[in-house]
Formats: sequence, structure tokens, C-alpha cells
Amino acid sequence: MGVVEWSAVPSVLSASASASAGGASGPVTALVATGALLLSVVGGYWVTRWVLVLAARTEASEAAASAAPPPGPDGLPPVPPPPGTDGAPADGPTSETAAAVLRGGTWIGFLERFAVTGLILVGYPAGIAILVAIKGLGRYSELQANTGASERFVVGTLASIVWATGLGVLGLWWIG
Repeated sequence: MGVVEWSAVPSVLSASASASAGGASGPVTALVATGALLLSVVGGYWVTRWVLVLAARTEASEAAASAAPPPGPDGLPPVPPPPGTDGAPADGPTSETAAAVLRGGTWIGFLERFAVTGLILVGYPAGIAILVAIKGLGRYSELQANTGASERFVVGTLASIVWATGLGVLGLWWIG
């Protein structure tokens, strides 16, 4: 793929819509693109959180959750974990340590999904590789020191990129 002419990016969507047979009109194209970008950013937040919670589950925690807890030495049920921990492993992707190490990750995720969907919509999917490389290099030192943070980074990035790419492709399909 060649060099992207960035001054032409605003007109790419309307040109691609008018070039295709039966393509959407300019306002419809803009509406679809805006909807795809918005759904990518907002919906991706919830999808990524859900995937991170699933990634934090282990066989041991699932077995413990399904089995009735044995009574304590005094015959009373054991004290549940503190609120907010949800029984997640101390070093897993949903741990407080991983979230603290990757501070700003939520905002980076919003921007990442916006960029990925936008790159798909303007016809430059190779830009996603550049985006992921910059993100990985920027977080390298933090990821190297904390396994929970590196798991959160990989799982969250993959979920985020898959969601954003899917919406970008769906938007392109809908535009025509």
C-alpha cells in the first residue's frame, strides 16, 4: 500500500459511497460513519470490560463459586471477599494492581477504538499495525514488570481491536 494523502481523508467516505453502484448518499455515509465510530468507542468499553472479567476467571475460582463454602471453625459461613474484588486473582487482568499499572488505559482504549474504526472506514487498515506497535512500545516497561498488567493489556487490546474492526467493516458494508 502506498503513502496516504492525509488531506484527502475527509472526502474518502463520500467518494467511496458515490463510486459504488447504489452506494449511500453523502449525509447517509456521514451518519453511518459517525454511528460506527460512536458505537465502536462506547460499545467497545463494555465489550472489553466483559472480556477482561471472563479472562480473570479460573477453574479454581469457578469450582469454588459453584461449591458451597465449608463452615468456618465456629460453624459460621466464611467471610466473603471484600467488596470490589469479586474474587478475582490478585495478579489477574482485573486486579487493582494491573489497573493501577496501566493507568489511563480506559482513555487509551477509547482513542484506540476510534482510530481503528476510522482507519477501516477511510480504507487504511495497515494503520492498525502502526497503532498497535506504538501502543506496545509505549507500555513495554510497565508490561515487563507486571504479569497481570501484561495479561490485561493483551486481552483488552485484542478485544478492543476485534470490536472496532468489526464495526468498521460493518460500516463499510452498510455504506456500500
